[in-house]
Amino acid sequence: MTDREHAPDAKTEYTRPADEELKSRLTPTQYQVTQEEGTERPYQNAYWDEHREGIYVDIVSGEPLFSSTDKFDSGTGWPSFTRPLDKEMVVEKQDTKMFLPRTEVRSHHGDSHLGHVFEDGPQPTGLRYCINSAALRFIPREEMEKEGYGQYMEIFQRS
Repeated sequence: MTDREHAPDAKTEYTRPADEELKSRLTPTQYQVTQEEGTERPYQNAYWDEHREGIYVDIVSGEPLFSSTDKFDSGTGWPSFTRPLDKEMVVEKQDTKMFLPRTEVRSHHGDSHLGHVFEDGPQPTGLRYCINSAALRFIPREEMEKEGYGQYMEIFQRS
């Protein structure tokens, strides 16, 4: 495994709950963004200005998606990242709903709509994963062990 690939704990299994459970568990905005491919308003969302260390997981399945070590201020009003925490946890699909084609980003196991990836980000990747806060749950570094994401603590030792 490379330094960015992490095997989930043997007992960890990320799945998408039934739609009825999602409707009862998610806010209307979270449901609209993740299940109906919506977009939340810029600068009026939970994580665009979050600066604590930690990871961001899929609000639907809990699969780990992004790290604060890869987060940057893109000036767009949405949380933006240079790369996913683990490339296997995201799926990229062609999106032709707008005038110009773009690349949609979805979670692998939860199949949640997360946002889009663009090729105008900073180095080292040149990518900007522009993600809806409503699709994410932030887990601060100090709570990662307790929440079952301890295997990702090593990324903060190097940053």
